[in-house]
Amino acid sequence: MSARVAIVGSGLAALVAQTTLRAGGLAADEMVVFGDNRDPAAAWRVRATAIRQTHMRSESDGHPFPRTFPGLAAREAWRTLNPWPLLLSVADRYRPSVRVFLDAVERAREQSKWDDGFVALRVDQHEVRDDGFVLNGHGPFRHVLLALGHPGLGWPAELRDDPRAVHAYEPHHFAANVAVVGAGMAAATEWRNARAAGATVFSVRRREPLRRPLNLPRPYFTKRGLAAFHRVDQHKRAALLRSFGLPSYPPGSEWDVSVRVMPSVPDEAEQVVCATGFLRGFRYDPLLSALAREHALAAVDDWLVLTDDATVPGLTNAHRTLMVSGVHAQWAYPAADTLAGMRWVAHHFLRRCRSR
Repeated sequence: MSARVAIVGSGLAALVAQTTLRAGGLAADEMVVFGDNRDPAAAWRVRATAIRQTHMRSESDGHPFPRTFPGLAAREAWRTLNPWPLLLSVADRYRPSVRVFLDAVERAREQSKWDDGFVALRVDQHEVRDDGFVLNGHGPFRHVLLALGHPGLGWPAELRDDPRAVHAYEPHHFAANVAVVGAGMAAATEWRNARAAGATVFSVRRREPLRRPLNLPRPYFTKRGLAAFHRVDQHKRAALLRSFGLPSYPPGSEWDVSVRVMPSVPDEAEQVVCATGFLRGFRYDPLLSALAREHALAAVDDWLVLTDDATVPGLTNAHRTLMVSGVHAQWAYPAADTLAGMRWVAHHFLRRCRSR
């Protein structure tokens, strides 16, 4: 295999990186994508279908193309000859439909010739060499981007063996009496879904939900806000990331569903829906945890300590690059788990691929 660039992962972060590298001038034979599924939206489709998702939480820039503009709002306004999506976007209230988003994924996949460079392989072995990285015997690759996605579903420990429990992101129907555990976007969606199915809904949560248009305050998407984030010390940065990760869902009457708030799962609940998101932290990912352990990588709480461009210090130098994308890159870019953040990382990765 003669490629000098490898992307590890087959989800949306990998697609964004691959489309960005192709748009930036890298030829198809210069890079390879290792992953489990040829469809970059496969895992996302399962989760979106499970919670009956119809619209995105992300804003107009939540798309897989290599440049922020034109975003989905501009594309939809152009296609429908209606300026309303642009006006909504100005107020952070634009919510593209799932169909609009998946159409964008398919266009990006086709335009970048994603399938031509995809290799079905789960990378679970690595070797660090002076000239790059060997992955499961392939390589060496001078530049490697780890776009690994979430390491798994998060289950409350006390409900793991409860026969009534299902996870919101796994396919399920609703019983007559449903307890929804959680207070974020998935929980709010499941409150609506269960009520629409005619169920009595109990909301089990430890605090009142946060209502905010986006997961992350808009200033942290800007250069000034990001520069301020990079200036804080490591422990404050970790505290900020924990606060950004608190579950929330958008304001608006469409989310105001009549539920009975309970401190714990009531006995009359026939079903318990765990809308508790994903496992959080690099230690739950086998490849990242092995890299951290074998190379004594610095970490604070759930995050590897990265440089401000999301490279892994100690394993990146003038001759090779190891960079992280997606949720594991939040140490460098708080919104790295969004498509806009994935694109930010991809452009930094492109610069290193071009210059080294």
